[in-house]
Amino acid sequence: MAGEDPLGYARLVREALRDVPRQALRLAASDGLPGGHHFYLTFRTSHPGVAISPGLHARYPDQMTIILQHQYRDLAVGEEAFSVTLLFGGTPERLHVPFAALLAFADPGARFGLRFEPADEPPVAEEPTLATESAAAAGPPSGNVVDIRAFRRRDDGD
Repeated sequence: MAGEDPLGYARLVREALRDVPRQALRLAASDGLPGGHHFYLTFRTSHPGVAISPGLHARYPDQMTIILQHQYRDLAVGEEAFSVTLLFGGTPERLHVPFAALLAFADPGARFGLRFEPADEPPVAEEPTLATESAAAAGPPSGNVVDIRAFRRRDDGD
Protein backbone atom coordinates (compact mmCIF):
# COMPACT_ATOMS: atom_id res chain seq x y z
CA MET A 1 0.00 0.00 0.00
CA ALA A 2 1.12 3.54 -0.71
CA GLY A 3 2.41 5.43 2.30
CA GLU A 4 3.56 2.33 4.22
CA ASP A 5 7.17 2.14 5.35
CA PRO A 6 7.68 -1.37 6.73
CA LEU A 7 11.47 -0.92 6.87
CA GLY A 8 11.19 2.38 8.73
CA TYR A 9 13.19 4.47 6.29
CA ALA A 10 11.95 7.75 7.78
CA ARG A 11 13.29 6.66 11.17
CA LEU A 12 16.58 5.45 9.64
CA VAL A 13 17.12 8.75 7.84
CA ARG A 14 16.23 10.73 10.97
CA GLU A 15 18.75 8.73 13.01
CA ALA A 16 21.45 9.07 10.34
CA LEU A 17 20.98 12.83 10.10
CA ARG A 18 21.13 13.18 13.90
CA ASP A 19 24.58 11.61 13.71
CA VAL A 20 25.88 14.72 11.90
CA PRO A 21 25.65 17.04 14.95
CA ARG A 22 26.87 14.19 17.18
CA GLN A 23 30.04 13.78 15.11
CA ALA A 24 30.57 17.54 14.69
CA LEU A 25 30.27 18.03 18.46
CA ARG A 26 32.69 15.16 19.07
CA LEU A 27 35.25 16.83 16.82
CA ALA A 28 34.73 20.15 18.60
CA ALA A 29 35.09 18.47 22.00
CA SER A 30 38.37 16.79 21.05
CA ASP A 31 39.99 19.34 18.71
CA GLY A 32 38.12 22.63 19.25
CA LEU A 33 36.33 24.59 16.54
CA PRO A 34 38.53 25.50 13.56
CA GLY A 35 38.54 28.95 11.96
CA GLY A 36 35.14 30.59 11.65
CA HIS A 37 33.16 27.48 12.51
CA HIS A 38 30.53 27.71 15.24
CA PHE A 39 27.37 25.79 15.98
CA TYR A 40 23.77 26.83 16.47
CA LEU A 41 21.82 24.08 18.27
CA THR A 42 18.06 24.50 18.71
CA PHE A 43 16.35 22.03 21.02
CA ARG A 44 13.07 21.43 22.82
CA THR A 45 13.56 22.40 26.46
CA SER A 46 10.67 20.22 27.61
CA HIS A 47 11.96 17.05 25.93
CA PRO A 48 12.55 14.16 28.37
CA GLY A 49 16.18 14.10 29.49
CA VAL A 50 16.88 17.78 28.85
CA ALA A 51 18.51 19.23 31.96
CA ILE A 52 18.67 23.01 32.25
CA SER A 53 18.25 25.29 35.25
CA PRO A 54 14.73 26.25 36.33
CA GLY A 55 15.53 29.87 35.43
CA LEU A 56 16.46 28.97 31.86
CA HIS A 57 13.44 26.70 31.55
CA ALA A 58 11.17 29.53 32.71
CA ARG A 59 12.75 31.83 30.13
CA TYR A 60 12.61 29.22 27.34
CA PRO A 61 9.69 26.90 28.15
CA ASP A 62 9.42 25.40 24.64
CA GLN A 63 12.72 25.68 22.81
CA MET A 64 16.00 27.52 22.88
CA THR A 65 19.04 27.96 20.68
CA ILE A 66 22.55 27.84 22.03
CA ILE A 67 25.63 28.93 20.16
CA LEU A 68 28.93 27.15 20.63
CA GLN A 69 31.66 29.47 19.48
CA HIS A 70 34.01 31.12 21.97
CA GLN A 71 32.58 30.95 25.47
CA TYR A 72 31.74 27.33 26.13
CA ARG A 73 33.54 24.73 28.20
CA ASP A 74 33.39 21.14 29.35
CA LEU A 75 31.73 19.91 26.15
CA ALA A 76 31.02 16.20 26.59
CA VAL A 77 29.42 14.15 23.83
CA GLY A 78 27.86 10.71 24.26
CA GLU A 79 25.80 8.46 22.02
CA GLU A 80 22.45 9.79 23.20
CA ALA A 81 23.20 13.32 24.45
CA PHE A 82 25.71 16.11 24.90
CA SER A 83 26.49 18.38 27.85
CA VAL A 84 28.14 21.77 27.87
CA THR A 85 28.70 24.70 30.20
CA LEU A 86 27.72 28.13 28.84
CA LEU A 87 27.52 31.62 30.32
CA PHE A 88 24.08 33.20 30.67
CA GLY A 89 24.27 36.76 31.97
CA GLY A 90 27.79 36.02 33.22
CA THR A 91 26.62 32.98 35.19
CA PRO A 92 27.86 29.52 34.14
CA GLU A 93 25.06 27.03 33.46
CA ARG A 94 25.46 23.34 32.67
CA LEU A 95 23.09 22.01 30.00
CA HIS A 96 22.42 18.38 29.13
CA VAL A 97 20.63 17.83 25.80
CA PRO A 98 19.60 14.50 24.26
CA PHE A 99 20.12 14.42 20.50
CA ALA A 100 16.46 13.41 20.17
CA ALA A 101 15.55 16.89 21.51
CA LEU A 102 17.32 18.69 18.64
CA LEU A 103 15.16 20.69 16.25
CA ALA A 104 18.00 22.29 14.27
CA PHE A 105 21.77 22.25 13.88
CA ALA A 106 23.75 24.78 11.86
CA ASP A 107 27.37 25.71 11.23
CA PRO A 108 27.35 29.14 9.55
CA GLY A 109 31.11 28.86 8.99
CA ALA A 110 30.42 25.97 6.63
CA ARG A 111 27.07 27.32 5.37
CA PHE A 112 25.49 24.07 6.52
CA GLY A 113 22.37 23.29 8.51
CA LEU A 114 19.86 20.60 9.35
CA ARG A 115 16.29 20.82 10.65
CA PHE A 116 14.72 17.90 12.45
CA GLU A 117 11.16 16.85 13.10
CA PRO A 118 10.68 15.92 16.73
CA ALA A 119 11.16 12.15 16.95
CA ASP A 120 8.08 11.57 19.10
CA GLU A 121 5.64 13.92 17.37
CA PRO A 122 3.91 13.90 13.99
CA PRO A 123 5.18 16.37 11.38
CA VAL A 124 3.99 19.93 11.80
CA ALA A 125 3.06 22.36 9.07
CA GLU A 126 5.56 24.97 10.23
CA GLU A 127 9.29 24.30 10.32
CA PRO A 128 11.16 25.07 13.56
CA THR A 129 13.37 28.14 13.39
CA LEU A 130 16.49 29.32 15.13
CA ALA A 131 15.00 31.72 17.66
CA THR A 132 16.61 33.20 20.75
CA GLU A 133 18.01 36.66 21.33
CA SER A 134 21.51 35.67 20.20
CA ALA A 135 20.40 33.65 17.22
CA ALA A 136 17.78 36.17 16.17
CA ALA A 137 20.42 38.90 16.04
CA ALA A 138 22.74 36.76 13.93
CA GLY A 139 19.98 35.33 11.75
CA PRO A 140 19.81 31.79 10.44
CA PRO A 141 22.62 30.67 8.16
CA SER A 142 22.08 30.61 4.45
CA GLY A 143 23.35 27.85 2.23
CA ASN A 144 22.78 24.12 2.47
CA VAL A 145 19.92 23.32 4.83
CA VAL A 146 18.56 19.80 4.70
CA ASP A 147 14.97 19.33 5.79
CA ILE A 148 14.33 15.71 6.80
CA ARG A 149 10.85 15.93 5.28
CA ALA A 150 12.51 15.96 1.86
CA PHE A 151 13.30 12.28 2.43
CA ARG A 152 9.77 11.28 3.33
CA ARG A 153 7.52 9.58 0.83
CA ARG A 154 4.49 11.72 0.14
CA ASP A 155 1.13 10.23 -0.69
CA ASP A 156 -0.66 12.90 -2.73
CA GLY A 157 -3.52 10.59 -3.60
CA ASP A 158 -2.13 9.72 -7.04
